[in-house]
Amino acid sequence: MPSLLDPGVERDPYPLYRTLREGFPLVRDELLGAWLLSRYADVRAALVDARLGASGAGPSPACQGLLEPALRAAAERTAFVLARRIAGRREVDLVAEFSAWLPAAAAVAALGLPWEDAARVREWCRTGPAHPGGRHPELGGLLRRHIARRRAHPGTGLLSVLCDARVDGQALRDDTVTGLAGTLLTGGGEAAAHALASFLANLLDHPAQLDLVRARPELIPGAWAESLRRDPPAPVVLRRALVPISLGGTTLPTGAVVACLVGSAGRDPFRFADPDRYDIFRAGPADPADPAHLAFGAGQSFCPAAALAALTAECGLRALLAAMPGLRWAPGFRPAPRGLMARAPRLLLVRPS
Repeated sequence: MPSLLDPGVERDPYPLYRTLREGFPLVRDELLGAWLLSRYADVRAALVDARLGASGAGPSPACQGLLEPALRAAAERTAFVLARRIAGRREVDLVAEFSAWLPAAAAVAALGLPWEDAARVREWCRTGPAHPGGRHPELGGLLRRHIARRRAHPGTGLLSVLCDARVDGQALRDDTVTGLAGTLLTGGGEAAAHALASFLANLLDHPAQLDLVRARPELIPGAWAESLRRDPPAPVVLRRALVPISLGGTTLPTGAVVACLVGSAGRDPFRFADPDRYDIFRAGPADPADPAHLAFGAGQSFCPAAALAALTAECGLRALLAAMPGLRWAPGFRPAPRGLMARAPRLLLVRPS
């Protein structure tokens, strides 16, 4: 039987995804120790099924109103600084010099944390998935120290705003503030960095579409959503059955691991016409409850990590195009995405002008 751990899958998983969708929509991957779901409808249903340990509701609308303005302002400032720093060079790697730094640095800036924390946070984002809960154990301690200081001596950053916020007349608990800040710094950081790298690669691979976005910035959200559909930063999302559950006529026991193949779902031809093609004008779904991509889950009204990723994509692209009017691939360079659980190009060599 096919397996995600077969040779070559990390380099190019799409032939395997096609095989799974066509012949094995639910199959046990013995090497991975998980059941694979590969079709769009099945993956979407699994991501919102609480019996599979789907994440709970996101922040309240009141918290959303606090987060988004601060994130946008920080993303704009940080993207401008990073883009101007590299604009005068003859050749630049946008991963090492831009996309790998922007999300974590923007989150640090939005929260009002010291700039020197950006390097530590970026490293923790990279190592976080190896730890329980996907979060580096030192991050909680760092945030709790900053929260204690902000409660005693309020500042102007988002962390101070959250510490001072009231929802239904009640102050946010420390663990709530820590959870929101931690989601921005970790879940948003690495996923957003990978998503931003793929977004830039898709547009640079399609110069005509890049020119349209340059001339009509209102097209950026559609271009971003299309990149997430075609090249999600986390192509495989793992869930664990909390109770026995029936999927595709098969009953899985409590504790069974289900691998939701988001990367396969986004290229399901039964959901998307010509799914391998990148098209910023691809029509969105008629049903708003049925998202065109599942890169940051499904069924959530607001996700801090998704909001950070979208803002860094928009602000980052605007900053790059303003600082580098002639942005294009370096001669002879072609991006090579790789990765199984986290996927993106690791190198983006460009000429700024």
